[in-house]
Amino acid sequence: MLDKNLTQWDTYLSYRHAEDYDGSVPLDEKGNPIAPIGLNQGNGQFQVFTVLKEKDELVLRISGEIYGALTTKRSYRNYHLSLKVRWGDIKWPPRQNKLMDSGILYHGTGEHGREYFRSWLLSQEFQIMQGHIGDYWKQATSAIDVRAYPPEYIMNPVADENQPFIKVGEGEKIQGFVLRKENHENPHGQWNHLELISYEGKSLHIVNEHVVMVLKNSRYISDDEAKPLVEGKIQLQSEAAEVFFKDINIKPLNHLEAKYKKLFQE
Repeated sequence: MLDKNLTQWDTYLSYRHAEDYDGSVPLDEKGNPIAPIGLNQGNGQFQVFTVLKEKDELVLRISGEIYGALTTKRSYRNYHLSLKVRWGDIKWPPRQNKLMDSGILYHGTGEHGREYFRSWLLSQEFQIMQGHIGDYWKQATSAIDVRAYPPEYIMNPVADENQPFIKVGEGEKIQGFVLRKENHENPHGQWNHLELISYEGKSLHIVNEHVVMVLKNSRYISDDEAKPLVEGKIQLQSEAAEVFFKDINIKPLNHLEAKYKKLFQE
């Protein structure tokens, strides 16, 4: 999926968000709304998404300086996405005193900037964050069911393939975040192998060969009605932290392997 000119991808850049960002449209010094940089605009100037060569391998660098995403030009349904990711060393506002952050967004659809940070598509998120690789976040009005321990008091739900499915996201009591089962991230600076398996609304988050989340019934809410969200574009987030990707491959699927299919049996 990588070449030096990123010919299979579009770029989208929104804003340099400030520490006090509250989800509203950023304003200039006169109080006027600031327009996002936009689709396939500004990357030549800001170099947020660049392809480097390391030891004869092509490596994608996402600087994180401006919120946005690298977005596949194609939509995908029923596939196995495999890639490697490692952290850089640079953080930007509003994450300078927070964990490094990025993510894989899947089933992306509609217009860019649909969610809180006004930067991404309506989608489901395979979280990439220090200590949290494999978490789930909803984006915009998405929802899904996750095998997880239900939360109590201030606790978050925690994924586990031996637990029943709980409903998470738009329109549900649990608003849209689930912790991965376990932390399988390699030490800082080392590559991590991530896999996303998606088949007919079911998905698996896999980190360094460990399944850390089992999800099904991918959907979104429109006019108070739940609709299937089973295909769409894939996005790699720029989210105020330097991150590198390589070996990005997508393989179509016409079935789930038996070892994965059994994780969805109830």
